[in-house]
Amino acid sequence: MEKLTNKEEEIMQVLWQLEKAFVNDILEKMPEPKPHYNTLSTIVRLLEEKGFVAHKSYGKSHQYYPLISLEAYRGVYVKESIKKYFDNSVANLVNYFVKDEKLTETEIRELLNIIEKNKK
Repeated sequence: MEKLTNKEEEIMQVLWQLEKAFVNDILEKMPEPKPHYNTLSTIVRLLEEKGFVAHKSYGKSHQYYPLISLEAYRGVYVKESIKKYFDNSVANLVNYFVKDEKLTETEIRELLNIIEKNKK
């Protein structure tokens, strides 16, 4: 699965939220500055060519829906980021957040609880 551009990810975020939508529905949910309708339509068709979305036709209108779940995309993206920026080490990633992002004690406890819960 390939990494999407920032604009493609932004559009996919809207589609994941809406589950199915016409281009006008997507445009309505896009943050400012909103892209031009034709630009958005072109990007959605590119996402379809890449296999991220499909559509159902209603005459000349198309209702788009995601083929790739947010969880599936997130998994690939996070693994690539860990490999690229943290020497393929989850420990390095956690260390980064603990040191550089100044996690609170509550957040650290939450992380430890997640780790303990998933060990079982």
